[in-house]
Amino acid sequence: MNKTFDLNGKIALVTGGGGVLGGNMAQALAQNGAIVGVMGRTPEKLDQMVATIQANGGQAFAIVTDVVNESDLEKAKQHIVTTYGKLDILINAAGGNMPGATIMPDQDFFNAKQEDLQKVLDLNVMGTMLPSKVFAELFAKQKNGVIINISSAAADRPLTRVVGYSASKAAIDNFTRWMAVEMATKYGEGIRVNAIAPGFFIGEQNKALLLAPDGSLTSRGETIISKTPMGRFGNPEDLDGTLIWLCSEASKFVTGIVVHVDGGFGAKSI
Repeated sequence: MNKTFDLNGKIALVTGGGGVLGGNMAQALAQNGAIVGVMGRTPEKLDQMVATIQANGGQAFAIVTDVVNESDLEKAKQHIVTTYGKLDILINAAGGNMPGATIMPDQDFFNAKQEDLQKVLDLNVMGTMLPSKVFAELFAKQKNGVIINISSAAADRPLTRVVGYSASKAAIDNFTRWMAVEMATKYGEGIRVNAIAPGFFIGEQNKALLLAPDGSLTSRGETIISKTPMGRFGNPEDLDGTLIWLCSEASKFVTGIVVHVDGGFGAKSI
């Protein structure tokens, strides 16, 4: 049996584990042998995800934590160390957008709400940097560990309307590269930091923007599909192969990269 992609015995933590993409990543890790912690702020969603993973033969546990609260994260770290003795994989999947940080066609950037812009930047940037800061301390002591950040197609190609989200995801790319160098040069080749940049996937936050109530495409959805060579939105499981590759020994000489899983969206021009 080829064990290159085997994650048996690994302890993984997925922030935003109750969401569509984060939840799917948690399931994929569990299906490949990892014991997975799903982290988020809503206990009901986390418990449901744990139950789903366990029903499919996987092992999982829930941790109710706010990713922008360092004190909460430190408590979560202590719980994991006390219970499992280590952490091997951190997936920073928590993130999102807010209406007040989105500029619609009939609105002006000059009227954007500062508090909403700040919340989006905090959630996406600090919500990745703080968990990395807290949990990578374990990796530094262990001399091994994997961090996967979640970027976006909006990082390279700023999307109209979503100013706060696009800016924050561009920051994720930069932080990923910075953290990769920091960890490898100071703590050794056993610690790797990479990112996955999904294209357009239907989630709770963007469903109404991309799909009409009858399931047909909105004008925004039509524009996106027309610029995606593969001609469809992504399915959550489309991320599985890249995720497992980056978390496993199969990518042991890979760090500081952003892998686009976008159906060709980033490659198309005119």
